[in-house]
Amino acid sequence: MITAYGKIIKGVGGSYLVDTADGLVECSARGRLRRTELIPMVGDRVSVSVGKDNTGSIDKICPRKNFLIRPPVANIDILLIVCAAASPEPDFTLLDKLLAIASGKDIEGVVCVNKTDLAPGEKAGEIADIYKRAGYRTLIACARENTGIDDIIGLIPGKTVAFAGLSGVGKSSLLSLVTERSLAVGGVSRIERGRHTTRHVELIQAHGGYVLDTPGFSRLEVDGIKARDLRLLFPEMARLEGKCRFRGCTHTAEPDCAVIDALDKGDIAQSRYDSYKQMYEALKEIKEWEENK
Repeated sequence: MITAYGKIIKGVGGSYLVDTADGLVECSARGRLRRTELIPMVGDRVSVSVGKDNTGSIDKICPRKNFLIRPPVANIDILLIVCAAASPEPDFTLLDKLLAIASGKDIEGVVCVNKTDLAPGEKAGEIADIYKRAGYRTLIACARENTGIDDIIGLIPGKTVAFAGLSGVGKSSLLSLVTERSLAVGGVSRIERGRHTTRHVELIQAHGGYVLDTPGFSRLEVDGIKARDLRLLFPEMARLEGKCRFRGCTHTAEPDCAVIDALDKGDIAQSRYDSYKQMYEALKEIKEWEENK
């Protein structure tokens, strides 16, 4: 047996595929990991014992930078949130929720506006501008016309990049172009909600890094985020921290609020503020014992 180090790129049942410097190794988890109730996740950095038949066992899971429960994946560097410029119409509430979750997990959120061929006029640019002004990296792409793909590829070297967004926005089409492999693509239904087509969590090796194709991101919950901290997860609001009249201002109704002033001046997008208030009101209803359970 030899010891190797690598990253779990796929997990099905109790079997894991680990990418090591010497190639892919099919592994199971050692019993002591099961006894500590630490379950390996896709994205984990691990040490493995490898036998002559190129199968092995996972001996140790390295400390995680971050992890998500749904979908179960660890050590994401970038969350590329794809929205369609049209068909379906952008869901700004979901987009802003995903960006806040990413920030809370120490993941860089990047916005990608896709399907520009279906959008009238400058709509795609206007959507992108909302997030540029907020402080996010933004990309504009069109899978059908094969544009903007190089910008997405530029995010990947040395990183693990997860694609997120509602079904029907073109995630799988963009991933197929980025990875040069065919991924199952679901159509858009009559209510413009596409069908989930990906069946398991898997990291795909591409361009010196990994990309993640998985369902479930639209169902992510704002777990672990407290209402009083939400303002810090909106960069355009975090920049104004300490400039309100009241310390710990919630930016919802207080007088002399720097965020509300910025909103009135057009420096903060109305859609972003509406998302913040909706999330704040929902988080405010969560009791402290529920936050800590």
